[in-house]
Amino acid sequence: MLPTHVALVDVGPRDGLQNEAAPVSAATKIELVHRLQAAGLRQIEATSFVSPKWVPQMADAAEVMAGIQRQPGVRYSVLTPNMKGFEGALAAGADEVVVFAAASEAFSQRNINCSITESIARFQPVVAAAHAHGMRVRAAVSCALGCPYQGEVAVDDVDDVVDRLLGIGCDHIGIADTIGVGTAGQVQRVMERALQRVPVAELSGHFHDTYGQALTNIHACLQLGVHTFDTSVAGLGGCPYAKGATGNVATEDVVYLLHGLGIVTGIDLDALVDTADFISRALGRKPVSRVANALLAKRPPAG
Repeated sequence: MLPTHVALVDVGPRDGLQNEAAPVSAATKIELVHRLQAAGLRQIEATSFVSPKWVPQMADAAEVMAGIQRQPGVRYSVLTPNMKGFEGALAAGADEVVVFAAASEAFSQRNINCSITESIARFQPVVAAAHAHGMRVRAAVSCALGCPYQGEVAVDDVDDVVDRLLGIGCDHIGIADTIGVGTAGQVQRVMERALQRVPVAELSGHFHDTYGQALTNIHACLQLGVHTFDTSVAGLGGCPYAKGATGNVATEDVVYLLHGLGIVTGIDLDALVDTADFISRALGRKPVSRVANALLAKRPPAG
């Protein structure tokens, strides 16, 4: 029995755009969020409050959050790696903060220059402060299905990080295939273990499509009852650890799959494709999404 309803968290405005080399204006980012919520997205990862020295594309986080015309029933989340980031998120009125810890020690050291234990200790005051201000905390376990530096990642290692994130009070756990190497059987083993600790309503999947397995992996999660997934409009977001590879699974591709299975998403696919076309034109390229490209090709030429 598959879920009857699925919630998608569009991470395009944050995870999708953060690695773009050319600057993307705050006005374009705000318009992207507006179009996503108009298409029916009810959870949007809008930006991140990180050091502009490390992620210059997100330097306009406060401006973006201030410019969004918020809709009732839409949750706006932001990535906050530390207390300074949390203070920015609080001032901006974010509904939810996102923290992340790697399941791979090698990745943690190379990506954020500290151990897994140190990274989780860094997040503990962020979680406490968020809860003190009535904000939810979503945690992502990165490299849960493979690491670019150490290769395979044991299910026990993923389980340990999940347990520690729950231990500091995180409300939601996302299992992230950061480099897109996971396959369906592996995904199910990781998710089944996570479900021993995490209520199904507070567990999600975040899949990159590097090896073309993201939709298959999502279907494998659906079979376990998992019904929340991170996706990225137009397939925004490269994979910096796999040169030339695609990044996040495209929201349109996932919606097409879900609607084909009779699952309710509340998302208007045509409006979503329009949104993918908008942001792709702004970036000067075609969408990565196969569904967006297929549907756009069927439309009559403009004018």
